[in-house]
Amino acid sequence: MLQTPKHKFRVADEYQALLRHLGLSAEAIFTHPGIKVWRKLPDRENAYLDGLRPDGTPVRLHIKRHEPVRYGYNPADLESQGIRALQVEGIPTVPLVGWGMLADGRSFLISEDLADFRAADKMIEAGTPFERLLAPTAELAAKLHTRGLHHRDLYLCHFFAKETGLTVDVRLIDAARVKRLPVLFFRNRWIVKDLAQFWYSATRLSVPPELRRKWLESYAATRSVKNIDALQRQIERKSAWIEHHDAKLQRKQPTRNVSIPGA
Repeated sequence: MLQTPKHKFRVADEYQALLRHLGLSAEAIFTHPGIKVWRKLPDRENAYLDGLRPDGTPVRLHIKRHEPVRYGYNPADLESQGIRALQVEGIPTVPLVGWGMLADGRSFLISEDLADFRAADKMIEAGTPFERLLAPTAELAAKLHTRGLHHRDLYLCHFFAKETGLTVDVRLIDAARVKRLPVLFFRNRWIVKDLAQFWYSATRLSVPPELRRKWLESYAATRSVKNIDALQRQIERKSAWIEHHDAKLQRKQPTRNVSIPGA
């Protein structure tokens, strides 16, 4: 950890030289002229920085900059914990570069771009058949829950995929709300919420009901879930609630679902 009285800044060992080369100190995260903001919300900004590695090859870093929050918690710490939890459990996710906080309470998180990966929802909108993404996203969701984690934002836009021949590599992003599943009570509730988020986003993309059912069957087979009909009824009820809540959120924050540039 690099620390001064003014700030704290943790950087993964493999990225120390890169950040020095780019001139990215904790303060520079908020002042660097090359950082481009592509989404601004009341509590945070999403931005990116394009630059060159010390060897001259291009690199893109994604940066989340958070406003100070009450009650003492640090949003960047929470997301870094989520990413590291996914990494520990072998869930493919974004490369974590660094995170920290300034003395005034603003915090930030830096990750490396998933080069050649695209958001699954944008792939479908551009014509990629859902069937192409069905098995890898279902397997990843099942692995997440089998390893004792839940995402709490498991929409299609948070699955990033890369096609290489017949293979589809999938990563799970946006880990700010990733948590350990409860051991007993409410465990199923959190799993259903994750699955309903995926179901709702697939519904919005006009994925046919039979393909959504096939996705659920693939997920259930991986986790040896027996009563799929009962699980689907729970998912559909929760999905309807999400639809109502999402409509209200979109009215308040119409730019909330703007896509990552290039994704």
